[in-house]
Amino acid sequence: MARVELNIQAPDFTLNDFNSRSVSLSDYAGKKNVLVVFNRGFF
Repeated sequence: MARVELNIQAPDFTLNDFNSRSVSLSDYAGKKNVLVVFNRGFF
């Protein structure tokens, strides 16, 4: 599988997790990987 590198920077944002705790993207700065999943929903 080909390796893909992105050289863009996402804006910082804050959302609540399943336990209603605030989690910011900046909390993961310096970590190796961040996975973002969007539930598109189905009709």
